[in-house]
Amino acid sequence: MGDRLLEAVWREALWLINDDIATTDVIDDIMTHSFGLRWAQMGLFETYRVAGGEAGMRHFITQFGPALAWPWTKLMDVPELSDELIDKIASQSDAQSGAHSIRELEAIRDKNLVAFLRSLKAHNWAAGAFLNEVDAARANEGAPALSDGEMLALHEGRVMPDWIDYNGHMTEFRYGQVFADASDAVIKAGGFDAGYLARGLSFYTVETHIRYLGEMSLGEGFETHSQILSFDGKKLHLCHEMINEAGAVVATGEHMLLHVDSAKGASAPSEAPVAEMLGALAKAHEGLAMPDYCGRAVGQKTS
Repeated sequence: MGDRLLEAVWREALWLINDDIATTDVIDDIMTHSFGLRWAQMGLFETYRVAGGEAGMRHFITQFGPALAWPWTKLMDVPELSDELIDKIASQSDAQSGAHSIRELEAIRDKNLVAFLRSLKAHNWAAGAFLNEVDAARANEGAPALSDGEMLALHEGRVMPDWIDYNGHMTEFRYGQVFADASDAVIKAGGFDAGYLARGLSFYTVETHIRYLGEMSLGEGFETHSQILSFDGKKLHLCHEMINEAGAVVATGEHMLLHVDSAKGASAPSEAPVAEMLGALAKAHEGLAMPDYCGRAVGQKTS
């Protein structure tokens, strides 16, 4: 179905070039600067419903429907793909995009799509709403299966445009965000959810120590590996490693979280299911050695 709709746009675009009405870059600008932006978050019919105003879709069709009879489209036909037309399209496309390799164009596309999807997720809209549903379903899957000697790999992401500082690298406070998200992923895997929070129970971070070991660039992907160092029902001691696409550790974080009863405004023992599920994860990590970067003072060198 999607290819059928795309084919209609493709045919009309070929006619616009064949008839010297537009070039490849002009057509692409029209798509990316106008209806492409709308269609990415609101489809064709919903867009036209808005265009119809408060009177809705019926008014829109009554007002604009007759225009479909005008001879302004060649949708039912396709221009002959002659050598001349192919050369015209190819040369225009080279002038438009030839400064970038295909791999560079793929990277640019991926960065933009990730940024757009993150924005839609934040607004819980269109494709972003679907991704939020997927995340919620994953959060309800319970504690992850764990093998001996394994850290938890629960969080991943990509360096976004607004994460970059004046040096062209990921700014330092975003590392704190990454590790905060990693801590959230651990407690969610340990049974913490909206229902638990509604009971007035939560975790507060009371201490953090981050080491910056490498640089992260725009669009670069990462994942975090997490280890529960200890959990006594109140205090949750965690460490995280931020791993880049090459597999190198670019930052580490050590964090102490305190379980609190918000209504009382004081620390309190965790309750079911968090107490049991986080306890099970902590027990699975008992066999892991404490990393040498944990329990250190600022500036202290590792061995």
